[in-house]
Amino acid sequence: MTEPRSGGRILVDNLVAQGCDRIFQVPGESFLAVLDALVDVPAIDVVTCRQEGGAAFMACADGALTGRPGVCFVTRGPGATNASIGVHVAMQDSQPMILFIGDVDRGMRDREGFQEVDFVAMFAPLAKLALRIDDARRIPEYVARAFSVAISGRPGPVVIALPEDMLKDVVEAVDRPPVERHRMPLDPADFDEVLDRVRKAERPVAIVGGAGWDTATGAAFDCFARSWGIPVAAAFRRQDAISNDSPAWAGNLGYGPNPKLVARIKAADVVLAIGGLDPRDQLG
Repeated sequence: MTEPRSGGRILVDNLVAQGCDRIFQVPGESFLAVLDALVDVPAIDVVTCRQEGGAAFMACADGALTGRPGVCFVTRGPGATNASIGVHVAMQDSQPMILFIGDVDRGMRDREGFQEVDFVAMFAPLAKLALRIDDARRIPEYVARAFSVAISGRPGPVVIALPEDMLKDVVEAVDRPPVERHRMPLDPADFDEVLDRVRKAERPVAIVGGAGWDTATGAAFDCFARSWGIPVAAAFRRQDAISNDSPAWAGNLGYGPNPKLVARIKAADVVLAIGGLDPRDQLG
């Protein structure tokens, strides 16, 4: 679509183009143009929340459940600072999420206007990427980039600041097609080498769970581990990586892990670390 539209309409149209079907938000006057555009878009379910931290956590959970970025909208100042905890969790847990923040008008920047914060600087250490859109014509580019970054590599949160006056600009913009996560399958030769090492090992152990891990993955790995006789430990905060009732389940490497499990891993001659962190980080 290239006919003139408001920045808010362009943003909503491109969220739809990227497959967004749910938004969590705490309303604010700084992004009213987006809310106005959403009224005419039944494809997106708008969930209004009471507090920005809760809205951000809901978006993080939505990303974890769907594998697509959970989307959250908040207003500037206290709204953004409240939502920052959800961004931090999404980064720590490798969950795709996009936080949109209504910002001060472009002409008011750097004047300490109403609740002004430099959001790019604020969120740079907390998110995979933090951006500000100053030109409504580039909204499709920024939205596509946000979705791509959020789901690529190690998934995580992206933060985008939206100047209030930019969202009201009426311009022509070219919508972008949906982006997809590019997966890199294991080379068959490498997989054969892994199996050969496991076959020769006397004390193998696996540490599993991480970004992209789901119930089907856990069931498949549980079957593999049981058939090869490999005890399986869960990585930090991945206690449900496989069923805890499985004969292969060896415990969780979170806070205060079982000393016998730690000793077992340290004595292993082969460690399969799949999806989680470096085993050396797990053991401290």
